[in-house]
Amino acid sequence: MYSPESYEVITDIATAIRSVEKIINYKFNNPKLLQEALTHPSCTDSPSYQRLEFMGDAALGLAVSKYIYLAYPGLDAGQLSLLRAANISTERLARVAIRHGLYKYVCHNTTTLEEKVNEFVIMVGQEEQAEFHGGAMKAPKVLADIVESVTAAVFVDCGYDLQAFWVIIRGLVEPIITPDLLSQQPQPVTMLYEFCQKGRHQVDIKYWRKEEKDIASVFVDGQFVASASSETKENAKLHAAKAALKKLAYKSTGKSYIEVEPNTEIEGARQKLNELCGRKKWPIPTYRIEKQVGPAHAKSFICSVLVPVTEGVLLVMGEEKSRVKDAENSAASALIWRLRDSKLS
Repeated sequence: MYSPESYEVITDIATAIRSVEKIINYKFNNPKLLQEALTHPSCTDSPSYQRLEFMGDAALGLAVSKYIYLAYPGLDAGQLSLLRAANISTERLARVAIRHGLYKYVCHNTTTLEEKVNEFVIMVGQEEQAEFHGGAMKAPKVLADIVESVTAAVFVDCGYDLQAFWVIIRGLVEPIITPDLLSQQPQPVTMLYEFCQKGRHQVDIKYWRKEEKDIASVFVDGQFVASASSETKENAKLHAAKAALKKLAYKSTGKSYIEVEPNTEIEGARQKLNELCGRKKWPIPTYRIEKQVGPAHAKSFICSVLVPVTEGVLLVMGEEKSRVKDAENSAASALIWRLRDSKLS
């Protein structure tokens, strides 16, 4: 869990360079590369990080590809692609920027950027585990950009040596997402298709554009299930799949989903649910903040919990609570009652 910090940009470039060098544990031969890597395009009086971002995207992708290819010889191409994507996605790299505080050293001239990053930092600070595929709000691209540009500066500075580059930069992007970790937070679109295929249901995701937003809608056997909108098509698809999973609990012999009504809240439900999943050899429960209500100083939260089981996927929402932990406990309680009612516990 990250501790949110206020977004105060370090305007002295020499201080910023020394601080980032300390973060990545690397002394630049050419500090101007790092200065460029820390300069947002809104600063027009000096070169921005855009060229380095381009290089970093490729260099980081290649370094991670080589690592997982050698580390997991039993994975096929599709599994390797999912693992690489999870490690270098915008969501993942944005959280790297927050975890190490890189966002504080970006030179920029836009208050909008500052507001978006602040909001995302606060949201990430409320997560008990890092999201691999997308949290309550879309990660600002600038956060991933800065990680890519800084890593590219290292790549160029060390003479384009991929092995040396990985030795230097691995500490920044750790912990590496492993197949086991990824199985605990399956990709929502993949999960949606897999569970529907088990029940021989047809899934269609349709898209359209409305003003500045892309909209994705999920249909199962021709029936509308859920939709979501975002600034990008892929993110809209991701959140539409999450919304669909929230409504669907497929069984191998059934075609409908079950509405879940929370019963009396169970004290210590999170721990009890973990113990139950352990006994059943199910994956660790995954919690998400589904909704935040109220002003910043008095927010309340609604959380969901998801557990893939042999018969399908179980996903329920809890009641609104003033603390994330309480909201998660409420969701865990609802799921335990569901399991008892269905005799799966």
